[in-house]
Amino acid sequence: MRIIAGPCQHESVEQSLEIAQECKRVCDELGIDYIFKASFDKANRTSMKGMRGKGLDVTLEAFRTMKMQISNLQTLTDVHDTQQVKTIKEMYNDVVDVLQIPAFLCRQTDLIRACVDTGKIVNIKKGQFLAPWDIGGILTKTQGAKRVWITERGTSFGYNTLVVDFTGMAYIMDNYGADLIFDVTHSVQKPGGLAESSGGNRSYVPGLARAGAALGIRSFFIEVHADPAVAPSDGPNMLKLSDFEKVASDIKKHGSI
Repeated sequence: MRIIAGPCQHESVEQSLEIAQECKRVCDELGIDYIFKASFDKANRTSMKGMRGKGLDVTLEAFRTMKMQISNLQTLTDVHDTQQVKTIKEMYNDVVDVLQIPAFLCRQTDLIRACVDTGKIVNIKKGQFLAPWDIGGILTKTQGAKRVWITERGTSFGYNTLVVDFTGMAYIMDNYGADLIFDVTHSVQKPGGLAESSGGNRSYVPGLARAGAALGIRSFFIEVHADPAVAPSDGPNMLKLSDFEKVASDIKKHGSI
């Protein structure tokens, strides 16, 4: 069982350390593999006024500091172009364990191949616009990868709305060799529903997590923040850090049924 958890974007070493330490403590006690997640650049913000992040160097130097302070900490960050992948490979190969391809870029061949060539685990977020059986085409581009994960983060349903298709996730698990990860926080997002950002409803997260665990999903993606109300991005759909232990415990419990 695995949980990827962290803030939408890295804001400070102190904040990321607080989140990583608490999430790892909870996961270690539950026997769940933990991976810290944070973005260095939110390149797909709804508006130019949206805060994009601290940048690659600042964020990944923070990862380096965190790895020195938290034993056996694993990390994940997303990349948007091949130059970012090259920089990580050359300068931060020791601080990033998983490279993530955002949903809007999930079919970008050159980006996928660049990530595969690093020898790292590649997590590809399934586009909200794709059917479950479209995953097959993406996976043809991942030959030679150390390991490939596919993350489900909701499916477009009209304007500014996502739905969670559990039958679709079951299809992916039954038909492809890639590990399936359920992103329960982005699945409750209202994409572009606000003037300068996205809306969402975090109250649905616990129930979706329990349902996913009961379905047989063993890997989850959860964005968390000590105070989502002041988060620079994705605040409405992020889980409060204080609620993480209960959600993780429920995942463990329902995954054992």
